[in-house]
Amino acid sequence: MPLLLRGEGFSPSMTTARKWLAEVGLQDRTEHRAGELSGGEQQRVAIARALVTRPAVLLADEPTGDLDEQNAWAVFELLQRLHRAYQLTSLIATHNLALAARCDRVLTLEHGVLCTRTASAVAIGTLGGEAS
Repeated sequence: MPLLLRGEGFSPSMTTARKWLAEVGLQDRTEHRAGELSGGEQQRVAIARALVTRPAVLLADEPTGDLDEQNAWAVFELLQRLHRAYQLTSLIATHNLALAARCDRVLTLEHGVLCTRTASAVAIGTLGGEAS
């Protein structure tokens, strides 16, 4: 849909969409409706949709919030892989400190003040607030 809204033709848009679904491991689910996909698959479709227009910045607000632990790790690893492969600037908001600890840079909001934390500080839980 994002490509069609930009005025691209149907056939090239479908080709690009299928490429991105394959990129997130859903090449065999292209004909399924959202209700037929698991929560993790729906999240991966959302990632593909976000990246189909090749943005320089990926904004992900709680991308693993509604997922079980196994799917949360899988989605986060996918985000990391895509971040590196496509040289994205990625801003990920999460309350999951274990995932935040795997990021290159962690910012926290503590009593209304934005603070920079090292991944090691996040990993051992020495934060005064929640990860952002």
